[in-house]
Amino acid sequence: MVSLQGLQKLTLLDYPGQVACTVFTGGCNFRCPFCQNGDLLPCGQPSQYTEAGLLAFLQSRRGLLDGVCISGGEPLLQAELPQLLEQIKAMGYLGFAVKLDTNGSHPRALVDLVERKLVDYVAMDIKSSPSQYGAACGVGALYWPQVQRSVEFLLQNRLSYEFRTTVVRELHGPEELQAIGRWLQGAQRYFLQSFENSERVLQPGLHSYSAAELEALRQVVLPWLPQAKLRGVTVDQA
Repeated sequence: MVSLQGLQKLTLLDYPGQVACTVFTGGCNFRCPFCQNGDLLPCGQPSQYTEAGLLAFLQSRRGLLDGVCISGGEPLLQAELPQLLEQIKAMGYLGFAVKLDTNGSHPRALVDLVERKLVDYVAMDIKSSPSQYGAACGVGALYWPQVQRSVEFLLQNRLSYEFRTTVVRELHGPEELQAIGRWLQGAQRYFLQSFENSERVLQPGLHSYSAAELEALRQVVLPWLPQAKLRGVTVDQA
């Protein structure tokens, strides 16, 4: 049984180009200091929603929603996620496109879902540059080889995907962004999104950049990622 911890019934932002809902799974193997979803991190939490309840909700939204976002936590920790996605995909005509949010630490599970055509779009979080990855994901270099394999797989362009980085003043500067640009060169899409402080953030004392500063960091990656964009940030062009 997949650990289902939350359901956002409507989102126009989480799945690019789709009217969707977002399902949050429980458990994560990272401890990113800037994480906003600390309540979802512990593994083994009892589900707040049943799979049957989720499927009934989706059945009632056929023709109204285009897609389903599977987020977390880290969804690929859920061993029974493929079976749930099979049921979602089996809804047939006026069914749902599926977007997966992942930290990239389980490449075998990612490849399996793609090869079985159970996901249509992948959004992989890029925590920082390769040399600073351990600090940004909060668990050292434990999962670095797996993250690298996930990046290499997505760069094969087997499906639609994006990479995205939540930018934190204490963790990301021009050197880190330059290294990320070189690493992800050739990616379909890359987004920079601003860190937002709150009482839920795992590590207190972190800070965001201004919109103008984020735009300057976007400029840093453009030689390698000319399609890079800011997400959720408005830059004053005056």
